[in-house]
Amino acid sequence: MAKKKRAKADRPPRLKRKFYEEELVRLQFELVKWQYWIKHNDMRVMITFDGRDAAGKGGTIKRIMAPLQPRDIRLVALGKPSDREQTQWYFQRYVTHLPAAGEIVLFDRSWYNRATVERVMGFCSDREYWDFLRDAPNFERLLIHDGIILLKYWLSVDDDEQERRFQERAANPARRWKLSPIDIEGRNRWVEYSRAKDAMIEHTDIPECRWRQVNSNDKRRLRLNVIRDMLDAIPYENVIPGPTKLPDVPPQEEYMSRPPRDTHYLVKDYYADMARG
Repeated sequence: MAKKKRAKADRPPRLKRKFYEEELVRLQFELVKWQYWIKHNDMRVMITFDGRDAAGKGGTIKRIMAPLQPRDIRLVALGKPSDREQTQWYFQRYVTHLPAAGEIVLFDRSWYNRATVERVMGFCSDREYWDFLRDAPNFERLLIHDGIILLKYWLSVDDDEQERRFQERAANPARRWKLSPIDIEGRNRWVEYSRAKDAMIEHTDIPECRWRQVNSNDKRRLRLNVIRDMLDAIPYENVIPGPTKLPDVPPQEEYMSRPPRDTHYLVKDYYADMARG
């Protein structure tokens, strides 16, 4: 217990909300410039987010995607493989989601599920596991050799903070969907997850594509640090087009014979009686 208290005392203080919100707005505008640069140069960018349950992957991805053009950024969050997919080459269902020119693809959990969740929960055989640790670096080298920019993040959360988040999810009906049976079982296998993560890093932290590990005990720090690292990893210039001068609207013909509004289904203004703020 004393060890946990010392570790907790060593943590940096949580970022103040005001600073976090202001810095997030600033960084999200930089992300807009970043995306314009990627589109302008026909770059292909793929970013994976892995980590323990409740490490903050979904919230971080949400803040990254919020300001960006949705046509050129995609989220991939694959569920349990189908019976057919289980007969395929393991990486096959990920290959179908690789980015095209000018596109960014974010993976909420990636092929590294095999080295973590599947390994710990016994969903893959020993041979499948060791084959994966051998093949994953070669798979990534193929992607990089073909010109894809690959960033892979591992979000690290301490056991007491993970438990706090689990308890919050269990108590909140609006967040309870985020607590799966796998999450609950994972609470009992903290050490097994730690061993699996360490073995994964040892075998797959290659010079061509390093694991970018980030502490996620403070979600505000996590989100800002990941965005800053992404911006630093892919240098960019501001190629946002200048202001668009809109032409004058030409005269419009009169259109007086529109159908009566009472023939349409109009959504009720449920807040019509509320005072304006």
